[in-house]
Amino acid sequence: MTATPLDLTTWHPPELTRATDALTAPVDARGADWRDVTLSNVDLRDANLCRTDLRGADLSSCDLSGADLRLARYDHKTQVPEGFDLRSSGAVGPGARLSGVFLNNTDLRGMDLRGAVLMGAYLSGTDLSGALLDGVRFVGSDLRHALLRGALCRGSRFGSCQLDFADFRGADLSEAGLDGAESMAGADFSQTIGLESQRAALLTRPYAELDTWNPRTRQTTRTSLEA
Repeated sequence: MTATPLDLTTWHPPELTRATDALTAPVDARGADWRDVTLSNVDLRDANLCRTDLRGADLSSCDLSGADLRLARYDHKTQVPEGFDLRSSGAVGPGARLSGVFLNNTDLRGMDLRGAVLMGAYLSGTDLSGALLDGVRFVGSDLRHALLRGALCRGSRFGSCQLDFADFRGADLSEAGLDGAESMAGADFSQTIGLESQRAALLTRPYAELDTWNPRTRQTTRTSLEA
């Protein structure tokens, strides 16, 4: 079967798809910026909305049947049709169910992920600086080389996580569960908040972890915990 050649005179990158009521199915808006838009009765059946930014968007009157929202971004202002389960759609936002998802090296700075389930997720090198991560279940996730500078991780769970070289500088770790982490060689906890009750226990971890040098922050895990 011969593939239909791409007509470059009419084709445009999906990330430049504008959110208007004139959109016709099938819609391909992968990676588009649809923040704070309102769409009225637009047919988004089977639409490709992967990585589309839907924060603040009102899609409550649209048909999202079969739409692909994997790694799209939403927040507490995003509105979808009644009965549509946004949290289980593969999109990223507060309360999202993203166990086992691949988000390596993704830019999630400042994202609201409060209450999300990221068990067994792949987050190596992901930038979560300044993100709202209160109550997130990271159990079993790979957070090696992840950036969590200034993130709010209050009550988050890091049991069985790989935290090697993770950068927690300035993060709020109040009531966070770090004691069950699988490894944290080279992790930096400088200027973190809320580690007082766990600090002594963390300093009993193996020397090989505590004395590993972090080339980014230029200190060892032990030094960051004792500061």
